[in-house]
Amino acid sequence: HAHRDATSHPAWDAFDRHVLRFYGWFQEAVVETNLENYRVRHCAILYYLEDDTCHVTEKKMDNSGIPQGQLIRRHRFPGPDGGYLGWADLQVGNVLNIYGRAIQLCDCDGFTRQFYETQGMDQMPGEPLEQDAFMKTMMKEDGPKGLPKTAERLYREVALGGGHINTDMQQFLEWDRKVCRFYAIMDDLSMPQFERRPFQLLFFLADDTVEIREQYPLNCGRDNFPIFFRRGKMPLGKYNVDGPQSQPRKKSEFVDGRDFYVGQEMTLLTNYRFFVYDADEFTRQFFKEEMNRELEPRIEVQLPERAVPRAPTPPYTGYGSWDDSMSSVTHLIPKPPAKDFNKLFTHADKVLRFKARFANPKPEDTDRVFVVSFYLQDDCVSIHEPPQRNLGIVTGRFLEKAVHMNQITGSLFRPEDLLPGTLIKVYNHEFEMLDMDEYTRKLFNDPMAQFKSFDLQAMLEKLRESMRQQFPLVRDIFRRFDMDHDGVITIGEFRKALEKFGFAGLPEETVVQLLRHFDTREDGQVSYNEFCDQMLDEDFPVGMMKAKAPLNPNYDVDYADRAAYRVVERQETGAVRKAIRQLGDILAKRDNIMFKITREFKHLTHEDFVTVAQIGQALLQTGQSMEPEDITRAVLHVMPDVDLERIPYVALFKAVKTSFHEFSSKR
Repeated sequence: HAHRDATSHPAWDAFDRHVLRFYGWFQEAVVETNLENYRVRHCAILYYLEDDTCHVTEKKMDNSGIPQGQLIRRHRFPGPDGGYLGWADLQVGNVLNIYGRAIQLCDCDGFTRQFYETQGMDQMPGEPLEQDAFMKTMMKEDGPKGLPKTAERLYREVALGGGHINTDMQQFLEWDRKVCRFYAIMDDLSMPQFERRPFQLLFFLADDTVEIREQYPLNCGRDNFPIFFRRGKMPLGKYNVDGPQSQPRKKSEFVDGRDFYVGQEMTLLTNYRFFVYDADEFTRQFFKEEMNRELEPRIEVQLPERAVPRAPTPPYTGYGSWDDSMSSVTHLIPKPPAKDFNKLFTHADKVLRFKARFANPKPEDTDRVFVVSFYLQDDCVSIHEPPQRNLGIVTGRFLEKAVHMNQITGSLFRPEDLLPGTLIKVYNHEFEMLDMDEYTRKLFNDPMAQFKSFDLQAMLEKLRESMRQQFPLVRDIFRRFDMDHDGVITIGEFRKALEKFGFAGLPEETVVQLLRHFDTREDGQVSYNEFCDQMLDEDFPVGMMKAKAPLNPNYDVDYADRAAYRVVERQETGAVRKAIRQLGDILAKRDNIMFKITREFKHLTHEDFVTVAQIGQALLQTGQSMEPEDITRAVLHVMPDVDLERIPYVALFKAVKTSFHEFSSKR
């Protein structure tokens, strides 16, 4: 065999599908006829390097009269000096004696010559194959028959009034399957409503035939029969059906697509008027190169969109919510309206309260006072009448909480409609707004005031108490916070945990300050030990019980950047773990997968190094698939200093398989 590295794979794997091909001939006696004494038979000798087997095949010839195809089946041929035939025994110019046949080797293919050059054995130049009388006779029969068809011969035949049956064969051979495509429109005035119908005019250059296809717009209401005129010769002018006794038409009496141009208005098929407004790219190139004229640019013929009449939205009746009423208008089968959960979380339990009275009260209603409540989470409004001494009227709920319409503005209530001094009208009751409470006044003066009035220390104590009441063990609390179970709490997990404990809608600065209080090392994430230090007291205090460190009210921008970086880092760490586990599952849990992948590498390259793209291609050929980014992450994890363009795949397999059982999917 060829010289190979001692650490490479066996011959059946290294030389898989590597075949040496030689061309040769041998003579066979012919005794049944006096026309020839022998016949030369051409054959190909194939030598398989993977198992040193050979077989001989012969190309089949028409009317040869002898069986051809496989002459000698594939097996190990006996050698000239005993033993078996090897690749070194085959040389161009030598004679191969096998089973009584003397095969003269005349040539070999390029791969065979390259293989022998790498082994230091150059092959001789190729020689022509031997020909016999039968082959020479077949070559004469396959030659040109009759006189050559020249241009002069064609001219003489036409001058004498004759011709040949393939008059348009040259045009067919040059322009077969080449079609000029024009885009046209036809204004159909026969319909009760005006309609502009689009068409395609196809001119086949092979035989000068024409086909017209209609392009049906979406929802046009017409039956889908796109062939307006079937492919054929289209006569000019009035279209008549010719009978058997009619004179054949001349070529000039048919429509020729070479006369079409953009902007042309023409009448085809007696009374159909078409306007050509565009052509495709091939048609423009054909007219420019063959006809020496360029077509005009596209002409815009699109009609303006017709306004579809829409029934006006019925007025809101005031019963039920506005969204429920609109679902009956927009849907045939009403659907429940979707809720804005972001708004619900941000403005949960936030109520704006206003003081109001009747605008034009009756004498008995002069002293009545009402509290109008506006709920920010769902824009609901309710009106309550507080009790008064000796009023003589039953107080309590005046208007139930729901989404109501302000009859003065004609739209749903907004916080701006309830400011002091304004008038509102609901269910034919008109109210005058008098005042608002302190919380509502602060919110109108500064919309961000709701996020600035937090007592962080009190919030921290409330958070600790809520944790202790819900989970008796600190371990369970940490597991509730650590959603991906990687052993640390990032700022995203901390924010979601705060929402679960009732602290939803907190600004980013507040969440960062609370996370920083738990993170004693200030590395942007909270470990289990840090979490326990903040939640638990000392087990064996020497002196008096120490109080927990107070929360730092100052906002640190650098710490916020570190916390955001930790989130990205943990995401990338999770992606690396997933990639190395996926590659480990492929290599460690499937039998003979490494041999299959190595074989694919041998087909892709002759070196012991591969690239990331070649790894992905080899995995895909073996029925596995990985993204190139995941392959890069896995390779750089087990081999940090490797060049991604020269990855030693043997060392990569060893590293992945060694670290597979030691590499967990978390942490």
